[in-house]
Amino acid sequence: MLVMKRKTNQRVRIGDDIWITIVEVCGRNEVRLGVSAPPEIHVLREELIDERVPQRDGLASDAGR
Repeated sequence: MLVMKRKTNQRVRIGDDIWITIVEVCGRNEVRLGVSAPPEIHVLREELIDERVPQRDGLASDAGR
């Protein structure tokens, strides 16, 4: 894992077309990020991925019936 310091309005580039922008630093425990990516790249928060996995498994098992 790469760990770096950034300030408000500074950006990090991932690959050729994904940009992460530090929108706001709120105290010591919270950072607001902006993500710019092509529409074909899905950007989800981790907790949303965890919620979607069981649903996806349920759909896959129903499709085989």
